Amino acid sequence: MDTRAPLADAHHSQHRAGGERLEVAASVLALLADRTRLALLERLGRGEADVTTLVEATGAARPSVSQHLAKLRLAGLVASRKDGRHVVYSLRHGHLRRLVDEALNVADHQIGSLPPHD
Repeated sequence: MDTRAPLADAHHSQHRAGGERLEVAASVLALLADRTRLALLERLGRGEADVTTLVEATGAARPSVSQHLAKLRLAGLVASRKDGRHVVYSLRHGHLRRLVDEALNVADHQIGSLPPHD
């Protein structure tokens, strides 16, 4: 019996999964590469908020905020729930909050010419 075939299949499967993983990560980062969406995620990282609060936090027009929230919700990055007549948004998981925080930390380092560190 040739044991190389299952190993080759496992390697091919991992490579394919790794490619899918990279593709999904690239899609998430592409969604973050918009100032308004990044501002929305940064605000939601501090807790739930409705559209009015998010409009105030971002300075963007209400229709724009709603469209960006729809994209983030469809991508599975934010969740929404009804609270009476309001829709309240939140981040789906802490990984996203930490990712946004780290991107903003990198920006702080570049703006402030801070030394690199781990």
